[in-house]
Amino acid sequence: MSVLYRVLTGDDSSAFCHKVSAALAQGWELHGSPSYAYDGTNGVMRCAQAVTKRVEAEYDPEMKLGAQ
Repeated sequence: MSVLYRVLTGDDSSAFCHKVSAALAQGWELHGSPSYAYDGTNGVMRCAQAVTKRVEAEYDPEMKLGAQ
């Protein structure tokens, strides 16, 4: 058994919320609080949310985490 870890990022928009919602629907769990930062180069707020998931497979650095 392994615990996988991902950080989802994106502009502060509904698209980011959908990305996090899709991960939750696939069995990922929120890990900690979301983070926000202003991207001055592009003039937008950026978001980040860590998620984790327990899987039966042994961890392999070649895993495609989004496919788990």
